[in-house]
Amino acid sequence: MPLWTAAEIAAATNGTASADFAVDGVAFDSREVGASDLFIALTGDSTDGHRFLPQAFEQGAAGAIVSADTPHPHVGVADTFAALNDLGRAARARMAGTVIGVTGSVGKTSAKEALFAALDRSLPDRVHRSVKSYNNHTGVPLSLARMPRDTTIGVFEMGMNHAGELSELTRLVRPHIAIVTAIAPAHTAFFPDESAIADAKGEIFRGLEPGGTAIVPYDSPHRDRLIAAAAPHAARTVTFGLDKNADVRAIEAMRLPSGASFVTAKLGDRELSFTLSQPGMHWVSNALAVLAAVDAAGADLVRAGLALAEMGGLAGRGARFVATAGGGDMLVIDESYNANPASMRATLAVLAEEPGRHVAVLGEMRELGDASADYHAGLAGPILAARVETALLVGEAMAPLVQALEGRVEVMHVADAATALGRLKDLARAGDAVLVKGSNGVGLSRVVAGLVDSSAGDR
Repeated sequence: MPLWTAAEIAAATNGTASADFAVDGVAFDSREVGASDLFIALTGDSTDGHRFLPQAFEQGAAGAIVSADTPHPHVGVADTFAALNDLGRAARARMAGTVIGVTGSVGKTSAKEALFAALDRSLPDRVHRSVKSYNNHTGVPLSLARMPRDTTIGVFEMGMNHAGELSELTRLVRPHIAIVTAIAPAHTAFFPDESAIADAKGEIFRGLEPGGTAIVPYDSPHRDRLIAAAAPHAARTVTFGLDKNADVRAIEAMRLPSGASFVTAKLGDRELSFTLSQPGMHWVSNALAVLAAVDAAGADLVRAGLALAEMGGLAGRGARFVATAGGGDMLVIDESYNANPASMRATLAVLAEEPGRHVAVLGEMRELGDASADYHAGLAGPILAARVETALLVGEAMAPLVQALEGRVEVMHVADAATALGRLKDLARAGDAVLVKGSNGVGLSRVVAGLVDSSAGDR
């Protein structure tokens, strides 16, 4: 069966089909269009997808959703963005399985990928998830619209940087299980305090289907606030964490020589021991949330444990590789996708466990508002605890941290990622362990890409 037929698209969007066609995928970025895809020509302040219709069909598109005349096979609508949302709703309506929603200040993409791996181990080719970090007002309906009609479990990441955004997204996704991974200072420029961030993340529970399950971090100082947010909407609330009172908890988490962790988790009266391939206690917390969701979905916990042991690192979120430096090898930990104070501390703690000289390439953290200087300066303690010998700091907002570290470690302060890459290549030597982390807009992925060019293989 195709993903969508022209008639189904027209019915879902209240549009008019120009011809019969069928599609196997959906995209609104013409560069991502492949054979037999549906191209949605979104319009915005700075671009108009209709300009890229020829390119989309040259790349193999079978049809398009448009709001302007075109000779290509299409479904005509009044508003293509509204049509994208309508197609997402239609995909959700025809899906007869279980839907899981994931949000949090940190860890949501990693938890989503780990959850997909854990569920796919039990239900190969029957689990669908949002790709990359497609978690906003366009990414969520796109991920829904791409969901095959015979999906057994769908896993969707939802993000926000303003109050009210998650409320809209969760009512589109309508999860049976909703997870909040953690609450931390992120997007604080748009919130008065961390409690307000917790309230905004708690909006995910408003979309829960009747009989739904809320999964909440027990160790969070905002636990009770999240539980209260879930109470009107969830039939059951499950907590996870390291505390002995959490419903799903780690009774043992031992670091192995490889950097992985051996974890024994307790779920009620059941115990599960497994190896977690990803290093760090923040990943232990993610794994507990995953197990809580797998259990709530009625999937196989043992197979989930096997999947967690085999997970590879995610690009920009903990992937590891070995690059050449000074005639030898150095370890690179790629955390370049994003950063906030909590994730910075967590990944610096991971760096602390590695042998060799520690080098931290850290980009500024954005959207922190008036407290930005304090948050940046506050990284000095975690950097010292991680035994960092050289801190290569990128971006103007890092100035308070430069001052906080003065005379305590070697510090280099540069303006951009390109300069950081040049400095790193000059200073790096064999045996180093290098952490690369910063807000996505800083562009430290370019530093990682420059090091990959000299990669000597995966570690």
